[in-house]
Amino acid sequence: MGDEAIVRLRKLLRDLFSARYQGVDGMRASRAQGYADGYMAALLATGKINQREMLAIVAEERTRAAGPAVQRVIVGDPVAA
Repeated sequence: MGDEAIVRLRKLLRDLFSARYQGVDGMRASRAQGYADGYMAALLATGKINQREMLAIVAEERTRAAGPAVQRVIVGDPVAA
């Protein structure tokens, strides 16, 4: 995936998590969610990124915004399902 697309995705995710964790109004939070969701869907649909790469980027940005998760989740782990 091109570096420009990764940078843009990370920015959208930072905006989303910032809105979510800082308690901004619902309209701004919903708009940030929509932009991030749409961009991620487009990247997946065009094959510019796969699901594993996407999840790794989302996890990194979420950790930056809110700290580490309580429990590590492994994709395909039957215990986590």
